[in-house]
Amino acid sequence: MKFENILADINGFGRFQKMIIAISFLGRFTLPCHFMLNNFIAAVPSHHCDIGSLAEGGFFRNLSQAERLAVSIPVKEDGSLDSCQMFAEPQYHLLINSSNMTDLPKVPCQNGWVYDNTTFKSSLTSEWDLVCDRRGKNQATATIFFVGVMFGAITFGSLSDRFGRRIMLLVSYVSGMLIAIASAFSTSYVMFAVLRFFTGFCLTGIVIVSSVLNVEWVDIEHRKLVGVIDSLSWTFGNTALAAIAYLVTDWRWLIVSVTSPLTLAIITWRWMPESARWLIANGKLEQAHMYLKKCAKMNGTAEPIDTLQIETLSTIVVTEKRDRPYSYFDLIRTPNMRKLALCTGTVWFCVATTFYGISFNLTGFGLNIYLTHFTYALIELPAKVAIYYLLDKIGRRSTEVGTLLMAGVCLGINIVIPKDMSTVRTAVAVIGKGFSSASFATIVLYSSELFPTVIRQNGMGYNSFMGRLGVAVTPLILLLDEVWKDLPPVVLVSVAVLGAIVARTLSETHNRCLPETIEDIEQQE
Repeated sequence: MKFENILADINGFGRFQKMIIAISFLGRFTLPCHFMLNNFIAAVPSHHCDIGSLAEGGFFRNLSQAERLAVSIPVKEDGSLDSCQMFAEPQYHLLINSSNMTDLPKVPCQNGWVYDNTTFKSSLTSEWDLVCDRRGKNQATATIFFVGVMFGAITFGSLSDRFGRRIMLLVSYVSGMLIAIASAFSTSYVMFAVLRFFTGFCLTGIVIVSSVLNVEWVDIEHRKLVGVIDSLSWTFGNTALAAIAYLVTDWRWLIVSVTSPLTLAIITWRWMPESARWLIANGKLEQAHMYLKKCAKMNGTAEPIDTLQIETLSTIVVTEKRDRPYSYFDLIRTPNMRKLALCTGTVWFCVATTFYGISFNLTGFGLNIYLTHFTYALIELPAKVAIYYLLDKIGRRSTEVGTLLMAGVCLGINIVIPKDMSTVRTAVAVIGKGFSSASFATIVLYSSELFPTVIRQNGMGYNSFMGRLGVAVTPLILLLDEVWKDLPPVVLVSVAVLGAIVARTLSETHNRCLPETIEDIEQQE
């Protein structure tokens, strides 16, 4: 007997399933906000050396602000003030002739910096002077967060397979909210970096647990719809972040603002059921029967479940050791599982690298930071609506392969388009972002369908780890432009093509029953 047979009897996409999706949507809203938060809290406003201490001199005190800057700070070739250097002494002759300042003695900023607060009231940059020789620390905050996400993925994946989806979802909600809010009140850079790591560690549990929980409760026909809705929660949150950041320009309160929706998620968690698949796979038949009865009652199909005996549930999953704990070792213990883990991990790495490679490198709009971010987020909407139809028309595998290849094609086209054709390059880049977004939405659903119930959460945790590894190396790839300006897009094209080739080797899951045990995977040809 298959679990899908029971879902068919009690309605695999009724009010019960829609409640689960709605609760998950609330919890997932804050994720894209935190994943993209560094675009705003670590933004670098215009800045120059603080020359306030020079005003103690008599003649300097009588100068206007513009004249003070002219004699104190070098001007770059584009006419803007140097951000990291000042003259060793005020150069008053520049008030008369400013044509040549190349040989004038310069020193690093001696008394800190003055920041333009027009766009941002405060940021990490202005809070701890993370500019010039300390700008690496500013960029490191994003890397630290995603390293936390990497380790959180494998941890929550394993724990939710051992202790259940529902309880680990609550742990992720509560710990993520408390640590994120604590980070907003950090008193030092080190304190913020540590708390940011644990914020990423805890929040990632939300996405990998809720994704699997949603898929395990719906029938085959509606799995792809649930996958698209899950993905749209990311688009919705990412789009809303632009508006929230526009209204809240202080980095501390911005963190609090994007984290606060988790309060509502915690309140609604009480109505979130445990996965009946997981309960059955772990021998908790009475609890599974209880949740199935709740599902049937809410969906108005209680009659079939009334005749279902608890003992009958034991025939759904047949394993030689029902109560033994599963671990990440089970992903590589048997030949087919080993191949599946290797292939899905590679695809996740390639998809994440391509997606963030494009996201971090989209330029040429000439818009302010809020409108630019909004545009980047909005392009994901038509892409994800399109895959809703493609997942059924051509299947999961072909959709994944096709979207990755097209993302690579867009990256390749931009290599040959002249740099002065910024409008065309931007349009192609946006289309590429759409394809990469579609590939990301597809692989989340696709991989959750490929892994068996007993280690599905471990599989998703491992895949999420590989994806975040891709995110972590993306900034390093973009730095390769110092070697050759076109090397980053060449590498990204290669990664996208590699991901498409590997995805082609995976099994199609369209209209297939979810595998329940490792034996189901090993029996596949």
